Amino acid sequence: MRKLALNDEILLKIEKPARYIGNEVNSVMKNKNEVDIRFAMCFPDVYEIGMSHLGIQILYDMFNKREDTWCERVYSPWPDLDAIMREKQIPLFALESQDNIKDFDFLGITLQYEMCYTNVLQILDLAQMPLRAEDRGEEYPLVMGGGPCSYNPEPLAPFFDMFYIGEGETVFNQLLDEYKVYRKAGKSKKEFLERAAEIPGIYVPAFYDVEYHEDGTIASFKPNNSHAKEKIEKQVVMDVTNTYYPTKPVVPFIKATQDRVTLEIQRGCIRGCRFCQAGMLYRPTREKDVEVLKETAKAMLESTGHEEISLSSLSSSDYSKLPELIDYLIEECSQRKVNISLPSLRIDAFSLDVMSKVQDIKKSSLTFAPEAGSQRLRDVINKGLTEEVILEGAGKAFEGGWTRVKLYFMLGLPTETEEDMKGIAHLAEAIAKRYYEIPKEQRHGKCQIVVSTSFFVPKPFTPFQWASMFRKEDYLDKAKIVKEEIKAQLNQKSIKYNYHEADVTVLEGILARGDRRVADVLEATYKKGAIFDAWSEYFRYDLWMEAFEEAGINPEFYTLRERPLDEIFPWDFISIGVTRRFLENEWKKAQQEVVTPNCKMQCSGCGAGKYKGGICIEG
Repeated sequence: MRKLALNDEILLKIEKPARYIGNEVNSVMKNKNEVDIRFAMCFPDVYEIGMSHLGIQILYDMFNKREDTWCERVYSPWPDLDAIMREKQIPLFALESQDNIKDFDFLGITLQYEMCYTNVLQILDLAQMPLRAEDRGEEYPLVMGGGPCSYNPEPLAPFFDMFYIGEGETVFNQLLDEYKVYRKAGKSKKEFLERAAEIPGIYVPAFYDVEYHEDGTIASFKPNNSHAKEKIEKQVVMDVTNTYYPTKPVVPFIKATQDRVTLEIQRGCIRGCRFCQAGMLYRPTREKDVEVLKETAKAMLESTGHEEISLSSLSSSDYSKLPELIDYLIEECSQRKVNISLPSLRIDAFSLDVMSKVQDIKKSSLTFAPEAGSQRLRDVINKGLTEEVILEGAGKAFEGGWTRVKLYFMLGLPTETEEDMKGIAHLAEAIAKRYYEIPKEQRHGKCQIVVSTSFFVPKPFTPFQWASMFRKEDYLDKAKIVKEEIKAQLNQKSIKYNYHEADVTVLEGILARGDRRVADVLEATYKKGAIFDAWSEYFRYDLWMEAFEEAGINPEFYTLRERPLDEIFPWDFISIGVTRRFLENEWKKAQQEVVTPNCKMQCSGCGAGKYKGGICIEG
């Protein structure tokens, strides 16, 4: 029988003890004495968020299919347990075995968003491991990073032994096989890392040196070890149908953020929005076979008992077999009394017809993401959505019985003017007006338009990676312009407005495009008490600014500069297929307000054709 790492007294003191006890349905238990490799898979946020992450589910299933490997899970302890673990010197443990993380071979940490970076240090600290890789000897696990934020790993580089760049189903098995060989031969951690550095997609930060110009920009970034490569190539699964996918995902004891079966229908996106990092990183677009999706959906529903299934994709409407898949799911799910969730749909006649079949329209709302308030600015960001299409979609929805519409926008986009900001209010007003054009007797009460604005953050490997940002006060001024303009509209009572925190945006921008020097600030801020920065009730902007000042680093160096086209970026040593020349051309086209057609309409020569598959070949 398993012995829990936390005793009853502690479990009764903390909020949601089920976060820490493991043993959920479909979790994998093995005999630790019968495996060669123990891998702790970590999501550096609270259990409910981490349990909703598809990438970890895929790798957990893939690793545990190996007889020689036992993959277990670990999440960030919530502040109540964090305090107790520090006070009582309880080391961080994995959910399945309840064993100390320190006793594992690997600690793999997925990096999904920048605001989890202090939690990465929390994980290492609670595991009673030195924070910096150079201070961790042979007795500690290898600490490895992956996920979208690893495409600029530099702000975290000193804390990791290595990073995996790309999709995990490709060379992970090779890496684990090599680890077994090296450990059996009694080789050192450094010797294994040198071998790992030769494997495609593996980046070992210690094997690279950075030099800076006097103005703070990067002068050079070069390998200092003969095993390290000049360029790290992103790893891509070209056959997404015949790869790993869990048919028995772990079912949480408590309600997770995404408490449902997730069916990934394709990877990548054809749209080419210039602000969207995922749209560039995951090129080319690759579809899964519809018959395999049907079998997978049925198997997952049977093995979990979930009451909802969600389609996962950056743009579900672009999946070519969507009508066939939806028809199957409607039939299958109605028999099982299972709801269908359809995110990332473009609001057209087909989508509205589908949603009317699968949603209780009294409860549902429709979501549009125009991203910008004017057509001019939507052309700048290459968002292929016109006001005419938005109003037509909203009109059909209202006539179909929907009364609530959510609109998502960004403030602070390149070339933005006051007119663009006010355009957000004008578009919301036009949608509300469209509702009230319906005869009164055919309406379903009042309509509600919920307008949400986030503040734009330039990300690596996007055409906007050269763009400047704004100060916290400037962002708040932009939100104020939108708020005042909404108040001036005729249908203002039907429009609700909320906006994102400005100080979080500034910090996210620093971490997204930061270099290795930011690591010192990150460590200092963590030691001042910062964790769970993604949660507004715990975020402490003042601690970050104190740490920047003490380190003698000006945060505005990372936010307010528009980068010259020839600047060396901290992430330039990574190749994602999409070329720098393509991104440069898209940056120039943005400033000229020129639209680039989507991949199905016309190939734009982005460079992803080098992978010889997906939309690049089939399209």
